[in-house]
Amino acid sequence: MTRRWSIARQLFALQVLVVTLLVAVCTTGAVLLARRDARNAAIGQVKAVAETVAHSPEVVTALRSEDPTTTLQPYAEAARAATETDFIVVMAPDRTRYTHPTTSLIGLPFAGTVDEALAGGVVVEEYPGSLGDSWRTVVPVRDGSGAIVGLVAVGIRTTAIDRALAAQFPAVASGTGAALLLAAAGAWALSRRLRRQTHGLGPAEMTRMYEYYDAVLHSVREGLVVAGRDGRVELINDEARRLLGVAADDPELPPEVADLIAERRTMVDEPILAGDRTLVASRRFTHDSRGSVLTLRDHTELRQLTGELDSVRGLTEALRAQAHEAANRLHTVLTLVELGRPEEAIRLGTEELALAQQLTDQVVGAVREPALAALLLGKSAQAAERGVELTIDPSSQVNEAPLPSRDLLTVVGNLVDNALEAVTSAGPGTPRRVRVLVRQEEDEVLVEVGDTGPGLTAEQAASAFRRGWSTKPGPGRGVGLSLVRQITERYGGRYAIDSAPGAGAVLTVRLPVPA
Repeated sequence: MTRRWSIARQLFALQVLVVTLLVAVCTTGAVLLARRDARNAAIGQVKAVAETVAHSPEVVTALRSEDPTTTLQPYAEAARAATETDFIVVMAPDRTRYTHPTTSLIGLPFAGTVDEALAGGVVVEEYPGSLGDSWRTVVPVRDGSGAIVGLVAVGIRTTAIDRALAAQFPAVASGTGAALLLAAAGAWALSRRLRRQTHGLGPAEMTRMYEYYDAVLHSVREGLVVAGRDGRVELINDEARRLLGVAADDPELPPEVADLIAERRTMVDEPILAGDRTLVASRRFTHDSRGSVLTLRDHTELRQLTGELDSVRGLTEALRAQAHEAANRLHTVLTLVELGRPEEAIRLGTEELALAQQLTDQVVGAVREPALAALLLGKSAQAAERGVELTIDPSSQVNEAPLPSRDLLTVVGNLVDNALEAVTSAGPGTPRRVRVLVRQEEDEVLVEVGDTGPGLTAEQAASAFRRGWSTKPGPGRGVGLSLVRQITERYGGRYAIDSAPGAGAVLTVRLPVPA
């Protein structure tokens, strides 16, 4: 199948055709103008010569003589040669020629119009005379009293005018050729540039590509954001608008995504927060670095499930450790019974049971929200596994469901996890304690988590809730506290960090309770 012409080739052909037509029209106009100018110049020349001859006293005197031809013929031929005209005819008012380049025609009537000249005017006409087609002028010759005593006709053949015009043809042809070559070179350069920009595609191919592109853009299940070199959004598809919460008539992106585009760096599967969603972003630049394409995938539910899975995994490991410890204590109790020391066996068994029951009673009594109570019990077991003492502040008090469980669990769970990581990384000899306070007040829920970790500097505290910030290196970190900040800002609440290097940290979050 023969491939159709590309847009660049079609444009080149169209430009060459248009330029050729324009040059042809312009050249034709120039030739016509030059021919008119040559004709007007010839008319002006013959008129001037005719009037000069007619006003010559020698001509008037010769016309009164008995043989005007003897005097006028040499005079007329000399004037004709000097003025480069084709004929100068001096005649009587009755048209009888006294002079003529062809001597055999002398004495014969003049062929042409003379009526207007006999009336005292000037005749200007193109006439097929005895020498061929010519432009001629006929003027009257007057004597001293003003009477018309003769006529003077001067002419130039049209073939002479055409020869003079043909002498200008090389210059016109050179200009025309130069214009065509220059226009063709410009069209060729423009077509090459257009070919590079369109990759040699034809109109039908570009139409199909646009249709496919538009269909893919609106059907793909990933968000696409195309930005220019200056960071301005050039294109955003429907899925990206949905994920980012951007209206169709509002090109402004959330601050997190706008900052990400402004960083101008390549990324692969990097988690970001945008509104209520946790997205995974990948970004790559075009081959000429003139723009970039940002792809977004919604991992909100996956992140939540991952967090819940991590909590369950931590709780499972804690329960496994507790089961291991319980088995050791059970063996100890049985050994004490076998050794005949039942009192010590009973005391050892009841002490562990009392401590576990005390923690459960404290948590369940203070926190009536079942999911939050279960979370705190699981974190207590996880802390014990890590060798951390986690205590629930006695003033904690939460009624059932003051806020959506998912948001409350996200805030408390991430704050506790952050505190456990902080005290775990503390140096030897440092007490490992975490204190948790969750209290429902009149119009807000107060969450306060303190730890005895290494603490934070003022700069670190200011950046702790920013996306991607973490005291530990590695991908995927810096998300927990960002989620806390996101939920807090969504509720219109407040968050703060009270910390100093070596003095631990206290993270406080206040979440207003919706009416």
